[in-house]
Amino acid sequence: MTHKPGIVVTGASGRMGQMLIRTVIDSGQAHLVAALERPGHGWIGRDLGEAMGGAPLGVTVTDDPLEAFARAQAIIDFTVPAASVEFAQLAAQARAVHVIGTTGFTQDQLDQLKPAARHATIIRAGNMSLGVNLLVQLTRRVAAALDEDFDIEIVEAHHNQKVDAPSGTALMLGQAAAEGRGVNLSDVSDRGRDGITGPRQRGHIGFSAIRGGDIVGEHDVMFAAAGERIILRHVATDRAIFARGALKAALWGQGKPPGEYDMADVLGL
Repeated sequence: MTHKPGIVVTGASGRMGQMLIRTVIDSGQAHLVAALERPGHGWIGRDLGEAMGGAPLGVTVTDDPLEAFARAQAIIDFTVPAASVEFAQLAAQARAVHVIGTTGFTQDQLDQLKPAARHATIIRAGNMSLGVNLLVQLTRRVAAALDEDFDIEIVEAHHNQKVDAPSGTALMLGQAAAEGRGVNLSDVSDRGRDGITGPRQRGHIGFSAIRGGDIVGEHDVMFAAAGERIILRHVATDRAIFARGALKAALWGQGKPPGEYDMADVLGL
């Protein structure tokens, strides 16, 4: 690739936003054209590098997505669902690749992304890491190989600032398990057990969420039967893996036809 695509990072002040900014700048494969924050944020109008506590970068933090997206070939977006839906419409107008790492969407919000995907490339995943996406494939295959004598439980752990549960990755894994079993996840999802719940229902897929400290991300998929258990596990120790995956997606999406894609497409899985 001779042309280095221009990238906008949304939610610039957040932990993922700052990691994405450093990843884009250090990559040598793209250049940062804008950093976006919500209106009224203290970083608006400041040099991005100085706001991050370093040397000036020559990029001023803005709260105007329309102007920023017009100069970009890709937007990397780890924010909140309502913002991502709005950004999708503006990215489509700019014909820019929209990489969405945001989690916690409702079905209605996911449906609102579809019109934008008719005009631009949207790459959305609950997790951008290679390891997790391999785990998704393994989960689907193991679930297909085992019958309902094996209960499926998904246990995830994240830092104490994460606002949604189950995590987007846990839902990806649950969806993969359901697809392997040939069922709809919404019909067999079992969450939030508390009190006298009665015995576990055969064929259900259970979810448990742990929140504490600075845990980057841990996911276990347990297949438990009488006398044996199979546990598939992924542990993330550095959120840079998500930033690298998001940048890989932004580069992969250049020149792709409009539509909705995920990291399995990006990674050729």
